[in-house]
Amino acid sequence: MSDNEAPPPTIRNAYSEDTMRILVATDNHIGYLERDPIRGQDSINTFKEILQLAVKHDVDMILLGGDLFHENRPSRDCLYQVMALLREYTLGDKPVQLELLSDAHDGRAEGYSFPAVNYEDPNLNVAIPVFSIHGNHDDPQGAGPEGALCALDVLSVSGLINYMGKFDLPLSSASNPNPAEGDSGISIRPVLLRKGQTRLGLYGVGNVKDARMHFELRSNRVRMYMPRDKEDWFNVLVVHQNRVPHPPTPAVPEGLFDDCVDLVVWGHEHDCRIVPEPVAGRPYYVTQPGSSVATSLGEGEGLEKHVALLQIHNKEFELQPLPLRTVRPFMLGDVFLAEAAEEEGFDVSDQIAVGKFLRARVNALIDQANQLWDERNANAVEEGEEELPRMLPLVRLKVDTTNVPAMSNPIRFGQEFTGRIANPRDVLSFHRSKARSTASRTATSADQPELSIDDPDLTTSEKLAKVRVQTLVQEYLAAQELQVLGEAGMSEAIRMFVEKDDGWAIQTHVSSALRALMKGVQENGGVDEEELDDVLVKLKEQHNQEYIEKAKMGKTGKGKGKEKASAPADSDADSMLMDVDVGEEDGSDFEEPPPPPKKKKAAPARKAAPAKKGRGKKAVASESEEVIELDEDDDEEDDAPPKVTKKTNRAAVLSQPAKKAPAKKTTTTKGKASSSGQGTLSFAPSGRSSTRTAATRARGKMANMVEVDSD
Repeated sequence: MSDNEAPPPTIRNAYSEDTMRILVATDNHIGYLERDPIRGQDSINTFKEILQLAVKHDVDMILLGGDLFHENRPSRDCLYQVMALLREYTLGDKPVQLELLSDAHDGRAEGYSFPAVNYEDPNLNVAIPVFSIHGNHDDPQGAGPEGALCALDVLSVSGLINYMGKFDLPLSSASNPNPAEGDSGISIRPVLLRKGQTRLGLYGVGNVKDARMHFELRSNRVRMYMPRDKEDWFNVLVVHQNRVPHPPTPAVPEGLFDDCVDLVVWGHEHDCRIVPEPVAGRPYYVTQPGSSVATSLGEGEGLEKHVALLQIHNKEFELQPLPLRTVRPFMLGDVFLAEAAEEEGFDVSDQIAVGKFLRARVNALIDQANQLWDERNANAVEEGEEELPRMLPLVRLKVDTTNVPAMSNPIRFGQEFTGRIANPRDVLSFHRSKARSTASRTATSADQPELSIDDPDLTTSEKLAKVRVQTLVQEYLAAQELQVLGEAGMSEAIRMFVEKDDGWAIQTHVSSALRALMKGVQENGGVDEEELDDVLVKLKEQHNQEYIEKAKMGKTGKGKGKEKASAPADSDADSMLMDVDVGEEDGSDFEEPPPPPKKKKAAPARKAAPAKKGRGKKAVASESEEVIELDEDDDEEDDAPPKVTKKTNRAAVLSQPAKKAPAKKTTTTKGKASSSGQGTLSFAPSGRSSTRTAATRARGKMANMVEVDSD
């Protein structure tokens, strides 16, 4: 990316009736450290401030760039507070000034009649519509009857947000960075909005594996459906990917998007870079709002937190950073202990002297954080806002202990600052600068991406800082010499349990593996007890090898990807572009498209249109409603597979089998209820069911022991 030498883009002549005002925020991470007594409410308090800023600046809509929740399965308290805040600040009688030109039913919940865009529902009073994509923390998971679901699906069907950017990848390539040739790639359908003379095309792409996303963009397999007069639209693309490499995870190059895009809103990266940055050789800009809460104590989190006020007028735009006052101040310091000892004149082997020096540095960082908070309050008071009480700051001092024989306990050191900082347990971070030879420097991380826990050259702190959990699990399982369960499948199940908070991942894998082993033993006929161990080892190795091969081929699911065989796209045509016709009954600036063959999805959208007519809430509703029609290739329509009820998302199944609900049906009525098409979200912890069962059993025993005296 080239240096941003030119001034940022601005709007020269703006008219309020034609200017869209959008509040942009990403990576809210609601629920981060929610059980921490000091920092537990930081994320929800800042999200509340973001919604208050939207009301204060009278925006037309709110755009969220992913990772609204920190956990894939947020707690009941998180869902409750988020839904309450969205209802408090985004619902109301204020007319929505944005006219929807695309199909309101595009992307709606399967089997239900309400539209996907909440302010088009006549049963809801929406004042500020919220559009959001999913990130890598709150992405869809599972393979139930309703397909892969996430917390955003719950908010969407409740009418609080408009969930976009969710698309289904075939099971054959959901976790495969290099999918098969028959896979059609990624298709992005826009949300088309209009305010006065300004027309906005909003394209959302939820988080995809970075290697897969890079492959799709590099192979020109990302298709964006656009109107025929796409030059007259301001197109915004919202993504949630790695912008810079985080080894071993690759990054998505920012110069691979289509030239028709005017602005890319980049989520996932936490450092705040709202000022639009041009991309070398491309006509579009990139803005990166960053996170609204610090989820790590790194350099990127040390920048001041902001959200962006995006204003669009025709093809011009400008971005205004809005500071967040409720974000806890964060100060980061760095010290090289050996050099500091020479300058200050103390001995590095003297623990008391070292502790005194570090204590002084931490106190200086605390004073800087308090001074920053006072400056924020002073600026806010000048603008007529109320003063906020001082918050405990976050402080991190990185200490280079090279050539230092020993260090004191950092947790014990941090206890001295309890009540003065918000993170006393991890205020100090020890690390060593390791001198490496020229030969070792030539070995890149790509050649040796994994670090071993048995490396004698690494200290304990370096192992804990560099070795990933997945590496530890794989090495531990390999050392155990498992006789029944395969290491590959068990490692993947543990990864799903840790990263996605899937409480049933391990149990599901163990049950599936045991069933496969028992089936294999039965197929071998009568097996002597002495030969049973050898048979189990052979079956385990066979199943483990099959699992690895299926994972490489991207067929760890049920292989539904084979059902879909789409015709290869024309190599000469740009697959990022697909024309979209916008039709209007009483004459329009859009071209009237010929009716496409086998069009079956347009009928429900037009049937639902009369439901919104006559609603006084829409200030800009036109007499003749405009509905987008997407022109697709005839070959794709002919080769499309029959409609299936079950849907899956790109990483919804990964390599784990379909989840099965625990068999705890007590009555026939419950069994019938559970077989209905509608999914159920359970908030009960996994360990509570056994306690209830035991209590029921105990009450039954007590009832049997009671003897009733008939006399």
